Formats: sequence, structure tokens, C-alpha cells
Amino acid sequence: MNSLDSMKPKSFWEKPEGTTGKLFMAAIIGGGGYLLYKALPYIITLLENTLYTIFLLAGLAIVLYILFDPKFRTLVWYLYKSIMRFITGLFVQIDPIGILESYIDSLRGNLSKMDRQIQSLRGQMRKLKDLMTQNERTMNDSLALANKAKQKGSQAQMILKTRKAGRLQESNMKLGDLYKKMEILYRVLTKMFENSGILLEDIEDQVQVKKIEREAIRNSHSAMKSALNIISGDKDKRLMFDQAMEAIADDVSRKVGEMERFMELSANFMESIDLQNGVYEEKGLEMLDQWEKEGISFLLGDQKQVLIAEGNNPNKYIDLDAPVNRPPHNTNQYNKLFD
Repeated sequence: MNSLDSMKPKSFWEKPEGTTGKLFMAAIIGGGGYLLYKALPYIITLLENTLYTIFLLAGLAIVLYILFDPKFRTLVWYLYKSIMRFITGLFVQIDPIGILESYIDSLRGNLSKMDRQIQSLRGQMRKLKDLMTQNERTMNDSLALANKAKQKGSQAQMILKTRKAGRLQESNMKLGDLYKKMEILYRVLTKMFENSGILLEDIEDQVQVKKIEREAIRNSHSAMKSALNIISGDKDKRLMFDQAMEAIADDVSRKVGEMERFMELSANFMESIDLQNGVYEEKGLEMLDQWEKEGISFLLGDQKQVLIAEGNNPNKYIDLDAPVNRPPHNTNQYNKLFD
């Protein structure tokens, strides 16, 4: 399932400018209440005069009519959001194209780090495989020596070599479980590397094209025209464009965040392993187990469960000498947002 299908657009209050809007709204309500409190004696004096009371009620009726008019409320709401967005933009980067450009730099750096992690993991897996092969060879030698000791009647030597073979067998079983986890980690890292490369390409294409498109839309759609479109109930092209770009920025944010979290998990997992002494910490395995049990991945989608199943399948082998290739990619995953 595409992560865009499950994404709900953020409301105004959930965006950075929404925080500014809340502060200003609180200030307006507080200021209005204070002014009303200060003007209350004057209003009471006016109400004591019948003529003034009629004028005040007529004025209040006009104000209420305007306030309850849907088109007027829509216009005020649009202007309020525009002002809050402008003020917030003075302090925080809220332009979706600007945000995407920063993600492009982050993705490039993350891809470089992830490539190094994959190479490091590949080397560790080779070492682990060699260690298991060496253990198996030593175990077989110990069993052969135990058999010879038995034939010679050397009970002590037979027990010594048999126990050594048993310890090596137990060690290989644990190392085998560790290798399976490393296989899953390798499969996930390589798939994330592939998908992140595609994501980077898609973002670069969108930013390059949409910069030009946005300029054309802004030149042909003034702020007043956008406001009139919204009042009349028509879909405003400028607003729809901004919403689509914000949806892309939100989706990329989730994917880059997931990518960075998994890279951190991978680094912690690798640090918990000491192949030199053939030991590892259970904490590293627990972190990977926890990730496997978590919900759907934004970056991997349905591929997550497939990768885990392949890693646990003894008939599926990884070719550690095979290069990490990126699959053919012809369609930009974000184009449908602008249909």
C-alpha cells in the first residue's frame, strides 16, 4: 500500500502557522474581552437612552448578519490563515519546496551513510560465516578425537573432546540465529537503500518541475483571485498546488525519519556484536525483534513483511558478492497528487 493513500492532509491548526494562529487568536479574544470590559460602563450608559439603544441593536444586527454570512466567514478565515502563514514564514521554513530541498541534502547524506553500513554489515556477515565454518570444522575434529580416545580407552580425553564439540555446537546454534537476524537486517537495509534512491530521484524531479509550475501559477493567480475563488466555492489552483506540495513534504518527512531511525537501530545492532570473541548482546536482537513487530513501514510498504519472511526462510540465501542494484523506475510516485 502506498503511504500517500493512508495520508490525511493536515488541518490549519496542525501546521506550524496553526501554532501562530492559536497564539494570535488567544490574544484577540483576550484583548477583545478586556476592551469590552473597559467599555461596559459606557455601553450601559448608552443603553439607558432609547434612541441610542435602537441604533446599537441595529448595528449589532448588521454585524451579526455579516459574521454569520458563509462567504464573509470564508473570506475572513482565508485572510487570517494567509496572515498567520506570512508571519510564521518570517521565522520558520514552511515553504514545502524549500523543505523538500533540505530533505534532498539529508537523503544524499543518509544514502552515503547507509551504503557504508551495508558494506560493514556485509563484512561482518562474512566473518560470522567463517567463524561458524571454523567452529564446525573444530567440532568435527573434536568428535573424531573423542572417538579415537574412546577406542584407546582414554575416558578423560573422550569426555573433554565431547564437551568441547557440544559447546561449539551450542555456539553455532546461537550464531546461526544471529546470522538470520543479520540477513534480515541486510535485506531491509539494501531495500531501503534502493527505495531511498528512488525517493531522492522523485523529489529532485518534483522540485525542479514544480518550482517552474509554482511561479507560473503565482503569476496568473493573484492573492485576490484566490480569495474570490474560495468565496465562490471554486477550487483554487494555487491552494490545491500548495496542498499537494505539503502532502509530498509530509510523506518525505515520515520516510526520511524512518530511514534515519532504522540506520540508528542498525548501527546499535552492529555495535552489540563482538565477532572477535564470538559474543553479542541480547539487546541488539531485541531491538530488531521490536522493529519486526511494529506496524507497516512508510518506506518499505508491504515489502517489509516479505523481507522478514525471506530472512526467516532457510531456503532463501543471500549472495554477499552481488552488488546493490536499483530497480528500473519510470513513474514518479508523486505525480498522481497533481492529476
